[in-house]
Amino acid sequence: MAVDLVVPSVGESITEVQVGQWLKQEGEFAERDEAVVEIESEKATVEVVAPIAGIIISIAKATGEVANVGDLLGQMEKGAPPEDKKKPVVTEATPETEGAAEPVSAPAPPGETRVMPAAQRALAEKGLEAADVEATGPGGRLLKEDVLRHEPGMSTLTPPPTGDGREEEVVPMSPMRQTIAEHLVRAQQTGALLTTFNEIDMSAVMACRKTFKESFQEKHGVKLGFMSFFVRAVVDALKQVPELNAEIRDKSIVYRNYADIGVAIGGAKGLVVPVIRNAESLGFAEIERTIADFAERAQRNRISMEELKDGTFTISNGGVYGSLLSTPIVNPPQSGILGMHAIQDRPMAVDGQVVIRPMMYVAVTYDHRIVDGKGAVTFLKRVKDCVENPTRMLLEV
Repeated sequence: MAVDLVVPSVGESITEVQVGQWLKQEGEFAERDEAVVEIESEKATVEVVAPIAGIIISIAKATGEVANVGDLLGQMEKGAPPEDKKKPVVTEATPETEGAAEPVSAPAPPGETRVMPAAQRALAEKGLEAADVEATGPGGRLLKEDVLRHEPGMSTLTPPPTGDGREEEVVPMSPMRQTIAEHLVRAQQTGALLTTFNEIDMSAVMACRKTFKESFQEKHGVKLGFMSFFVRAVVDALKQVPELNAEIRDKSIVYRNYADIGVAIGGAKGLVVPVIRNAESLGFAEIERTIADFAERAQRNRISMEELKDGTFTISNGGVYGSLLSTPIVNPPQSGILGMHAIQDRPMAVDGQVVIRPMMYVAVTYDHRIVDGKGAVTFLKRVKDCVENPTRMLLEV
């Protein structure tokens, strides 16, 4: 009996999603609770898992299609992995597949293409023959997605080149990217955003890491990175300038006695900003473990929507991509964001001597409606002082 794969609820007020990559294709086996398809909402990418252990017998929504919560994505049927069976797995006939059910594990005879049931129906609807469409499924199977991608007159190999080197590729913007675009444009339109800059001598932090990196990792099971120093420095500076940890709500200013720090991390689908909750109560090891966990799960699109919500301040490190200087943009309704940049050896005047020091430019962008220039400069100077003298953060001086 066929079991439906449907679009799950992915968050409050979200009713529409875009179908992402199918991790399993028609005819492939999936374990119970194994991810079979990704769906993208305006806030996050979510994996839909198999409700049973079985075979994907049909795909109803192809990659790139828009679907609503509750819509049918595809169907599965109970079964074991094809390689574990001595006989071909035959799908059970249903009203939709009556007369089209066939072995899904047996390889196609030489020179023939195995056409999946949903692909057969799509071929009939488009008036195509299997030979007209390139098969990309496992074992040379022809999938429904192959038929849907096929355009009349298109070669089964590649579209004919124009020869002038000016081809274009049109790719739908994902819901998340659309939301990010709208959000950041709104930030520019509604906030009074200004940026102030400073530079930090990273010598003390680098010496501290060199001295303690092995013992730190041995004791805590995680590497000592730069980010924990900056998170702790930001928490310290926010205590001095609480406006940067506040937000405008209607005609009021909401101040907070906690710091939920968003940390920008590169993920498989682009930049995400998971939030370190109550960073003011965390030590270096707890911060590093949290960031390492976020980074690992971001690569597998396993950051939940709850972990992306309601940060009070953000840190973005463009330096990991080589950025020397930038003006980060505030993430509303937050009032500030700290931008870190690449560390670069530069000649500096120290005690009347020119010496080479590892320097980092830093920037804080702030909403001038709630934060004045003095506050922003004071905040950034405090971050600089804390990073250049890490013992300040331990002694709270």
